[in-house]
Amino acid sequence: MAFKEWFAETRPQFLLLSITLVLVGSAAAAADGPFSWLKFGLTAAGLTLLHVGCNVLNDYFDFKSGIDLKTVRTPFSGGSGFLSGGILPAGGAAVLGTAALALGSGIGVVLALMSSWELLAIGAVGVFIAAAYNPLLSKVMLGEFAAGIGLGFLPVIGTYFVQRQAVTLEVMMLAVPVGLLTHNLLLLNEFPDAEADRAGGRRHLVIVLGPAAAAWVYAAINFTVYAWICACVAGGILSPWALIALLALPLALKGAAGALRHRAEASKLVPAQGANVGMVLATQALLAAGIFISLLGSGARP
Repeated sequence: MAFKEWFAETRPQFLLLSITLVLVGSAAAAADGPFSWLKFGLTAAGLTLLHVGCNVLNDYFDFKSGIDLKTVRTPFSGGSGFLSGGILPAGGAAVLGTAALALGSGIGVVLALMSSWELLAIGAVGVFIAAAYNPLLSKVMLGEFAAGIGLGFLPVIGTYFVQRQAVTLEVMMLAVPVGLLTHNLLLLNEFPDAEADRAGGRRHLVIVLGPAAAAWVYAAINFTVYAWICACVAGGILSPWALIALLALPLALKGAAGALRHRAEASKLVPAQGANVGMVLATQALLAAGIFISLLGSGARP
């Protein structure tokens, strides 16, 4: 069994999200004091491993429940196809996913030793979300919320905490639009899978509200992300340089327009899904860049 299949099973095209999350939290931490590149590297590695565990276990549970046998697969949704296609064994995926969660948790313990044991409270919530997302949270209307918290809000404040041993109101405000972005990353990818998810016992916004209303929710949240960033700049919470994140607004508009127009057509939704991924990664990377640029402009160095 080739290494490349196992590597592809981790969904590496989505793991860049973990790096951009750490960049946002690190930029905020560097703006507030001394910065450790060692902690940065460990945080990025730990979060990426937790993300791998979540991705692989999600594939495993979707295969076991039969969801992946019914999905309309797109480049951005419907699972990897390696388990349902018999390319990789389900048992091996369960081991890989669990091992990734364990290794990521181990790095979290190391970071707690380097900073504060209070970090374990943040980490424990994140590990719980990663492990419980598919078998529990996605079935009780908490899937999108859990994704926004576990792969959005918490990583930003956790990364900040590793460096500063504290969480400020400012970094929590910064983490809100980041969490909303991850919420919407999942939400749009649920449209093509709605019927398969319903048969597999899932409950999410597309199923409960219907595609039309869920598309409007998606569009409204996209708008809220950029309105929130502008409000934070206006309120002095973020540097005006954070407004460079608005360069990703065309991707947000493309995603919203695609969701509203093609919500019931999986094949035609793919360009909007691509714009959705680009919006999330670009907005977070640009937010981090804006904070770093403001640091350099003030003469500070991370």
